Amino acid sequence: MTIPTQETIARREHGPRGQGVDASSILSVLEWLAGDECHSVDEAGLLAGLGKRLRQIGLPVDRLTLHLMTLHPEILGRTLAWAPGEPIEVHDREHGMKMTYATSPLRKVMDSREPMIVDANDKMWPWQHIDVFENRGLVQLVIAPLCNVDGPVSAAVFGTRRPQGFTLSEIHVIERILPALRNTCEMRVMRQAELSLLDVYIGPMTARRILAGRIRQGEIETMEAALLLCDLRGFTELSNRLSDEKVLELLNAYFDVVVPAITSQGGEVLKFMGDAVLAFFPSSDAAAACEQALAATDQILDELSRFMLDGVHVDAAVALHYGRVSYGNIGSGRRLDFTVIGSDVNLLSRIQTACGMLGKSILMSDAFRRYTRGDSVVTTKFHRLKGFEHPIELFTIGVTA
Repeated sequence: MTIPTQETIARREHGPRGQGVDASSILSVLEWLAGDECHSVDEAGLLAGLGKRLRQIGLPVDRLTLHLMTLHPEILGRTLAWAPGEPIEVHDREHGMKMTYATSPLRKVMDSREPMIVDANDKMWPWQHIDVFENRGLVQLVIAPLCNVDGPVSAAVFGTRRPQGFTLSEIHVIERILPALRNTCEMRVMRQAELSLLDVYIGPMTARRILAGRIRQGEIETMEAALLLCDLRGFTELSNRLSDEKVLELLNAYFDVVVPAITSQGGEVLKFMGDAVLAFFPSSDAAAACEQALAATDQILDELSRFMLDGVHVDAAVALHYGRVSYGNIGSGRRLDFTVIGSDVNLLSRIQTACGMLGKSILMSDAFRRYTRGDSVVTTKFHRLKGFEHPIELFTIGVTA
């Protein structure tokens, strides 16, 4: 901790509760932080349980906050705040947003990995403007870094409204519990980062499989699902005409339309293949899965019809099919990938190619068409698709070709 002045120490030690906290009370908090009950609760439960216990052993904690940094492409970190008799507040801090504590002592502690004690009248390090401390009448904050083995540094803040602030013996109590608090927070931060990164890079369904231990090469399962393959039209021409930076910006903006439409309808993106997106909609109800895929398609094409980035308009073509796929691990040795394979996946790819040949924004197989209720689904007749012996009847939305 930043060592208070001798005058401040004397004032605190002669103030209320200067007699300190007995060792058995501190031990009870440490045992709880290391025990099964604490292990089983989430971040909010951890904060609420700790705040209650600190008050029970005599610490005048009127505000307790955790500022947990994480690894996520959209979320910089999460702030959780507790006060006696109030529900837990949770604030997700996004990358790029204006951080209200950018020049605060909280930021300094995270950057320097050194703790601080700051009073309300500290002109050098103001903190009352931070949302979780604002208008709470706090007199003093004890800010402590939670340094992980690696990765970003988090922080815990102990605030009090008592006019004399924390006594030196109470600060020593906080110091005693910090290693245990750091360990339990680190476990949660690592677990959350693990889940977030798996979810972001491979999708929630695949993430659950990995965390469940289903990671062996060749371990697959067969399922029925609605399949969707969305491909950006004219990508080669755009790539040749625009700079690499502009192409990447355009692709990300395009994916920001396609992916939310898929996930909002219960689908899961399996792969990005250049400018194409492969997704599936697993469901025990085939009709429901196909309706979800068709609703996602309608949303994608509707939003892309209004899409414009720096004067560039983009369009897409979507192939739809319902069938049986094998889902699981393929690869070599320690480099594996989760994917779907099977003749139905091959058919989906050929249907996507036919979209360009026929000039259609949507093409679907007869297997998919049978599970849709739309009267506007019409045939484009039979077509020969590469790799398939017999002509395949394909359907679209609108007027027959």
